[in-house]
Amino acid sequence: MPRAFEWTGSVRKMRLRKGGRSFAYAGRVVVITGGSRGLGLLMARELKKQGARLALLARNREELMRAKEDLDGRHALAITCDVGDRAQVQQAMDIVMQHFGRIDVLVNNAGVIQVGPLQHMTYGDYHQAMNVHFWGAFHCTEAVLPHMRQRRSGRIVNIASIGGLVAVPHLAPYTASKFALVGYSNAVRAEVARDGIRVTTVCPGLMRTGSAINAQMKGRHEAEFAWFAALSSMPLLSIDARRAARKIVAAARRGEPNLTITPQARLLALLDRLMPNALARVMVMANRMLPGPESLWGNESWPGRESRPRQLPRLVTLLGDRAAVRNNEMVLTR
Repeated sequence: MPRAFEWTGSVRKMRLRKGGRSFAYAGRVVVITGGSRGLGLLMARELKKQGARLALLARNREELMRAKEDLDGRHALAITCDVGDRAQVQQAMDIVMQHFGRIDVLVNNAGVIQVGPLQHMTYGDYHQAMNVHFWGAFHCTEAVLPHMRQRRSGRIVNIASIGGLVAVPHLAPYTASKFALVGYSNAVRAEVARDGIRVTTVCPGLMRTGSAINAQMKGRHEAEFAWFAALSSMPLLSIDARRAARKIVAAARRGEPNLTITPQARLLALLDRLMPNALARVMVMANRMLPGPESLWGNESWPGRESRPRQLPRLVTLLGDRAAVRNNEMVLTR
């Protein structure tokens, strides 16, 4: 029995070393990019419950104000900021420091999604995706690292995607930029651990955030919206984004290096490691089932909210539509 207790204690110590010491969010200052809606807003709500002081960064001022009201303005600082602009990011972080005096946690969550065939993805699409997912995270991380190093404490959470571990057809700019973010996140983690900073790389699978209505559709935009919105709304294929937010907040608190959300995403990542050639063939077959290119207007970008086909039953996207309203992705008008 004593040996059993000794072994259990050793396992617990190994887990602590693996993830770093856990800490409480009460009183901590948390900066969330893309915090005005979707997963960012859901994480903000969860962090507010745990007593965190919040700074939300986003490009859309109106969405930010609604998010601040949602959180009760006393608990959140809202800053209009394009994370792809280095100067704007530095200015935003300076405002946070002046207001709170510290930054304990950075959540790089800002994102964009372009959905469509490779033929219709332009340089601008790749530039936009890289500017938000990679350069946005880079700018924010570089802005907070000196402060965190000085205090020898901090948490950085990078919201990547299963698309950053496994390439997905019809999402080329998205998946390329998320691969870049995963690599950057893992590289930073290895080098800042000695400074007391923990970096968590998060790769969620499909989540019911309601973000399909704000995604950019290209090619046969109505058909692209139909498959994308349907898959991201199905209970058996996607996770309630509120649950995902709780998992992310908990993993960051424990300082876990990696978090892959949903069994389907974990299985896909495992298959890519064990049987990469077989999975590559599966992706080729999956691509054949997706809409083909559009010869006339394929390069035009349509917002998801304007791409819903009339023949798509509301029941198919019901959970995603409800999430869109709940998560500030869509505002109902009377």
